[in-house]
Amino acid sequence: MNINQDLPAIDSHRALQIWITENLKMLPLPERAHGNFFEECCYVVLHVPQSPKDTQGGSSDLHYWIGKDASAEAREAAVSFVQRLQEDLGDQTVLHRESQGHESDCFHSYFHSGVIYRKGGRDSALKLAETNMYNVQRLLHIRGRKHVSATEVALSWNSFNKGDIFLLDLGKVMIQWNGPKASISEKARALTLTCSLRDRERGGRAQIAVVDSENEATNLLRIMEAVLGCRSGSLYPSVPSNSVSQLQKANVRLYHVCEKGTDLVVQELATHPLTQDLLQEDGCYLLDQGGFKIYMWQGRKSSPQEKKAALSRAVGFIQAKGYPNYTNVEVVNDGAESTAFQQLFWSWSKELDRKKHPEKSKLVQVNLEVGKLHTQPELAAQLRMVDDGSGKVEVWYIQDLQRQPVDPKHYGQLCSGNCYLVLYTYQKLGCVQYLLYLWQGHQSTVEDTKALNCSAEELGLMHQGALVQGHVTMGSEPPHFLAIFQGRLVVFQGNAGNKGERPPVSDTRLFHVQGTEIHNTRTMEVPARASSLTSSDVFFLITSHVCFLWFGKGCHGDQREMARTVVTVFPGNNKETVLEGQEPLYFWEALGGRAPYPSNKRLPEEVWSIQPRLFECSSHAGCLVLTEVLFFGQEDLDKYDIMLLDTCQEIFLWLGEAAGEWKKEAVAWGREYLRTHPAERSLATPIFVVKQGHEPATFTGWFVTWDPYKWMNSQSYEEMVGSSLGPGSAISEMTAEVHNFQLTPRLSDNKAGHPALQAFKGSQDSPENELGLDLRVDGANPSMNHTSSCSDSMVNGSLPRERLMHQALEDLPPGVDPARKEFYLSDSDFQDIFGKSKEEFYSMAKWKQQQEKKKLGFF
Repeated sequence: MNINQDLPAIDSHRALQIWITENLKMLPLPERAHGNFFEECCYVVLHVPQSPKDTQGGSSDLHYWIGKDASAEAREAAVSFVQRLQEDLGDQTVLHRESQGHESDCFHSYFHSGVIYRKGGRDSALKLAETNMYNVQRLLHIRGRKHVSATEVALSWNSFNKGDIFLLDLGKVMIQWNGPKASISEKARALTLTCSLRDRERGGRAQIAVVDSENEATNLLRIMEAVLGCRSGSLYPSVPSNSVSQLQKANVRLYHVCEKGTDLVVQELATHPLTQDLLQEDGCYLLDQGGFKIYMWQGRKSSPQEKKAALSRAVGFIQAKGYPNYTNVEVVNDGAESTAFQQLFWSWSKELDRKKHPEKSKLVQVNLEVGKLHTQPELAAQLRMVDDGSGKVEVWYIQDLQRQPVDPKHYGQLCSGNCYLVLYTYQKLGCVQYLLYLWQGHQSTVEDTKALNCSAEELGLMHQGALVQGHVTMGSEPPHFLAIFQGRLVVFQGNAGNKGERPPVSDTRLFHVQGTEIHNTRTMEVPARASSLTSSDVFFLITSHVCFLWFGKGCHGDQREMARTVVTVFPGNNKETVLEGQEPLYFWEALGGRAPYPSNKRLPEEVWSIQPRLFECSSHAGCLVLTEVLFFGQEDLDKYDIMLLDTCQEIFLWLGEAAGEWKKEAVAWGREYLRTHPAERSLATPIFVVKQGHEPATFTGWFVTWDPYKWMNSQSYEEMVGSSLGPGSAISEMTAEVHNFQLTPRLSDNKAGHPALQAFKGSQDSPENELGLDLRVDGANPSMNHTSSCSDSMVNGSLPRERLMHQALEDLPPGVDPARKEFYLSDSDFQDIFGKSKEEFYSMAKWKQQQEKKKLGFF
């Protein structure tokens, strides 16, 4: 397709820009139309990060969205536009293909309130962008947990089911019907979408009503039946979720894509775990993530023709594999990979990335500045330290399935056959904080582990839920845990004795010391043989007569200083310092003779800026399902959620205060996440359980901003419903009309999408009938059983003023609500008598309404 139109100007200061494609043009949409997508259209969406924490490499995301009823011409135009835009934006742009109802988490993350799928094409889209409309009559099917979507469906009870939420939008009135099987979190998020619709499209002037229980909302149900017809039979059961489990996402395959002559060759290279060195800078590669998503990676030396063909190659692969047409596609360039792509590999070396891209600046090493940890949570998060470890420490160990205190003189001396509880208490800005570590030795039993978790629950109750729990595995202790023991953490083989006493050191034993500072030093007992040594570290060799402090050739001064600190844990025995290559004969005899051991020097560790990932956790058919939230902030943590924050080095499970019974599954979900990760993450990665309102700085520091008082003002779902309802005058008017028209028995609604009876019209274009009823059955006016002129007047929407003013109850026409006599006036009579419109009158305080009604003879 030849598109000659100039590309639109890109505003780099706007985070989100959206265009609709039609007739070979890109038409920009105003911000208040964002989130609305019409099914006959295609859209181009550009996200430009505005915050340095939004994305790791500063890359932009370019999406093209395909409506399910979009024409082939519209699809072709959208592809051409995004390819030209990508060329102009450069290699730091990630290209996404999105299909209606199957968008990526990245796409959904732009629209916090939710995405709305509307029927119609370009004209409808532009009309929505131009003006607020009240002549609306539609039914929206709302689905989703963290990422909410609403789809316009047929105005029929056949569209409903028990597990989802439906919004009947009648212009001035919006009725949210909650399925009996819907969760509170789904109801709350649907209500957020409903309120957003009201505010953006009706200027906040529509009335919202919520049906949680049909038995307690008979008036609202009357209105719904007047529009949808009488409901016959029971509702359909809940629609199964099409969520993709973590187990399916773990199945990754990497293919090399190249042309040989006129043929396109797709050759499988590897399955998980994938390594970064498989990606060569002069090639193109396709990564298939379980048929759920297709990535196309383009090396920086690949040709322009190959880059342009990447998208079509991915689509061709999807068709060849028989995958659904809506399968997500993401095209990434060498050096601009998304975090999601990087984490599909066993490791992703920033050093290798910089060798290919020397223009990238090297990240600076972060120094430990304890005084700033409380005031700079981002520093605490990077260092994984809530403070310097100088707080109060209490230690217990599990013995005979019971929690027993450890003598303080044995603190820091742990045994591989036991489980330990370490309670750390510290002050943060004048408030007492608690951090409970659950340490598990490699040789501990399943029963001890269960007793450890039970004891942790008991301590949690004693501290009224204020404990942050850290699940730690032997050998993978986080820096703060090591700092608590000031670098003197020693792990012995075997089981602890009375009061946590370490096993007696009677035989020859060898200990491996690793670390240079108090927050990175641990000492582990290893088999007492020469092959356990490494030239880059320090070892203690303890015999019945002497203790050797062995320095390998590759260790440096900081390591030696820390080793001299650790040696104080072993009192008695003569201590000798031995340098590698100068060992006495007795040294080797104690280790059973000489043997080869690693001589390579340890490479210095660098601290890199890691882009964390936030997921909402749920379970489907017993499998963990994660929904990622990109560009996240504190507002994405909802009281009904369980969220998983992956910082690469640690896993945080955040528990909302109203998360319910799923809280018990949090740690198991964290372990399943590690177990099913395509990069084969270490199962020993520390897992922290954080409760709402008790977040440590190591958690909050990963967020751009954090308000510690936010939770004090958060509303429950019930409070949200109460605050969103408003005065309800429009609902009252509709209810009265339905009641007073005394509708004839309705036809049963047997066909999906076939309205059985009347439809409301809340049209601004009809000043004579602001909230009138269009009484018709299958397009014809129904026969009314009213024969009096009063009934005829009511059908026309009004009664003569003399039939209402100063009339006693018994003199009123049949069906008139005596408490709302003024409602039955025509709009012109109402304006003449009250000096204002009905809308203005019903927006007044109730007592003011009563005063005017008394004064004018309508009370």
